Formats: sequence, structure tokens, C-alpha cells
Amino acid sequence: MDWSVVGMGCLLVLLSFGCRWWERARIRKGARHHHGMRFYSIWMPLLMGLGMIVAKVPHMVGAPFAIVMAADTLNLVLVVTTALVLAVQVRHRAGSGPSAE
Repeated sequence: MDWSVVGMGCLLVLLSFGCRWWERARIRKGARHHHGMRFYSIWMPLLMGLGMIVAKVPHMVGAPFAIVMAADTLNLVLVVTTALVLAVQVRHRAGSGPSAE
């Protein structure tokens, strides 16, 4: 089960890189750039995938306790950062909606 979580994390990271490549190819062809969707299509899968990898790999390879704790702390920082960026995105999106005039 642990290896499947790591595999899923790797797939999410690869998906993020694929979305980034796709976006750059579309921009080169002249398509409009969607700044608001960049977080959801590129950064969210990348951060989730890295979190899944960092959460499982140290435990699986039998790393010393200090390294496992450092990885868990890094994973917590990743989760908090993702939540804060998501909150800022939602607040920004709510603030830039149509005016009520």
C-alpha cells in the first residue's frame, strides 16, 4: 500500500510537469494565458505529489528517526503552504468578481 501512495505521488508530479509543458506549448501557439488556473493545474498536483512522496518514502526505506521527523515537518510545511496559497487564491477570486453596482 505504501508503494502505491508513492507511485500516485510520482504520477501527480509528472502530471504537474505535463500540464506546465502543455501550457507553455499553448502560449507559444498564441492561446490566452489563464493566471488563475495555474495553481490548480500545475502547483496543486505538484505540492500534493511531493507531500505524498515525502510522507511515505522515509518510513519505507527505514531512515533514522531524525530524518523521518524532518520529512514529517517538511510535509507539514507543504500542507500549510498549500492551504495558505489556496486560501489566498479563493480570496483573490472572490474579490475580483463582478461588481454589485
